Amino acid sequence: MTDTSAVHAPPNMETEPNGDLCTRALAMPADTNQNGDIFGGWLLSQMDLAGGVFASKTAKSRTVTVAIEAMNFRKPVFVGDLVSVHASLVRVGKTSITVHLEAWVLRRREVHSILVTDGNFTYVSIDDQGHPQVIAQVEAPVSV
Repeated sequence: MTDTSAVHAPPNMETEPNGDLCTRALAMPADTNQNGDIFGGWLLSQMDLAGGVFASKTAKSRTVTVAIEAMNFRKPVFVGDLVSVHASLVRVGKTSITVHLEAWVLRRREVHSILVTDGNFTYVSIDDQGHPQVIAQVEAPVSV
């Protein structure tokens, strides 16, 4: 028996998005790959845009992407899907912020959103010259 756990994302048990809504976009025909599905690079760029918004807001400075890890492409995105990207803080280091991003879609004729992609993105706070800068202390999120 072959162990496939190393190549597949863990099953998704989430029924609704976690974190702050950062971006929302409609998947269009120009964003498709050769199979007619939305190109993974387009989805990745939507997630990076959302993560950059969240990281800059958190760091109160310019940020740049330095790493993407643990990307899980769980389900395809189709033309006409409304893609929403949600962000939540994973950790704040001296100059970097790691953000967990989730991309959810609302499909035509569907009632509930579907998690299609998630992953952790790391951003570095930079100054006006593009050099890493220390992030001021970030307050812990308040639990409700």
